[in-house]
Amino acid sequence: MKSIHRRAFTRHGVALAGLAAAAGVLHAPQAFAQVPYPTAKPIVIVVPHAAGGAVDGVARTLAERLAEELKQSVVVENRPGASGLIGAATVVRAEPDGYTLYFNASIHAAAPLLYKSQVKFDAIKDFTPIGMVAEGALIFSVNPQVPANTVLDLINVVKASPNKYSFVTSGYGSAGHLGIAQFMADVGLADKGIPIALYKGAAPALQDLIGGQVHAMMDPFLSSLPHVQSGRLRAIAQTGRERSPLLPDVPTMREAGLRGFEFYSWYGIWAPAKLPAPVLKALESATERASKAPAFKSKLNALGFEATFRNSADFSKYIVNETGKYQTIIDKAGIKIE
Repeated sequence: MKSIHRRAFTRHGVALAGLAAAAGVLHAPQAFAQVPYPTAKPIVIVVPHAAGGAVDGVARTLAERLAEELKQSVVVENRPGASGLIGAATVVRAEPDGYTLYFNASIHAAAPLLYKSQVKFDAIKDFTPIGMVAEGALIFSVNPQVPANTVLDLINVVKASPNKYSFVTSGYGSAGHLGIAQFMADVGLADKGIPIALYKGAAPALQDLIGGQVHAMMDPFLSSLPHVQSGRLRAIAQTGRERSPLLPDVPTMREAGLRGFEFYSWYGIWAPAKLPAPVLKALESATERASKAPAFKSKLNALGFEATFRNSADFSKYIVNETGKYQTIIDKAGIKIE
């Protein structure tokens, strides 16, 4: 009987060992998940626009600071197309673990309003706002061959020959696009059939603006200022509430006669929806420290931006308010994307 009992105990012990081994396998992912964030692997920031533009420039500036704050490699990955919708969709499908992030401008809130039938995600509900980090006014510039030195000049020449002129944007729903649309609606050009040509990024849009294929554009300082300084483009106004020290001789739109006109592009960072609270806290804190660092502010100022931090909760409210403002502009200007 004793030997039988021993054999039974041995078999039971083997069974327990097997269960323990299986449990170890089952809990391996959970054990991996307990690795403190963000030590598991490099962080990827998806930028849904081409390299070299304003969004890319601010994103790379932030990525450098975040790498220092988080003590982890932070890589920027450009996934351009469809006014940012392609890159955004890849982030929506990503695991909400803090290792795939998303950086974009105000176009994030506006583009879905224009591409309602194509967008398969909710720009608010399918993302976790981490923080807003910057904002910047736009330069309103024209090709030097356009006979306009002021905003009033441009209005007059376009009204006189609307078939001769076209505007340009680097993305439908971008600040530049909505700024131009608001301008056209405010001055009575919206119903003249004047096209706003869409380009895949600021670089090709500016190239054709310089070449004279298109005639006027609103665009962030980062991408347009070098061309203005070289004389390849003529700045006729800037869209901020005050003149930028980078263009002290160029009036604001208000000074140019459009008293209620003020327009900014803003920039922020998101994660997929349902980001765990501890990870959000870590990223939010790191983003705040990064955006308030003197080196970050100085670099942004040199590019025509202001470092403007809003935490996750405030950024979420801001996005909702901006979305409402953009819908008003779209309705007023009668913008429709087929």
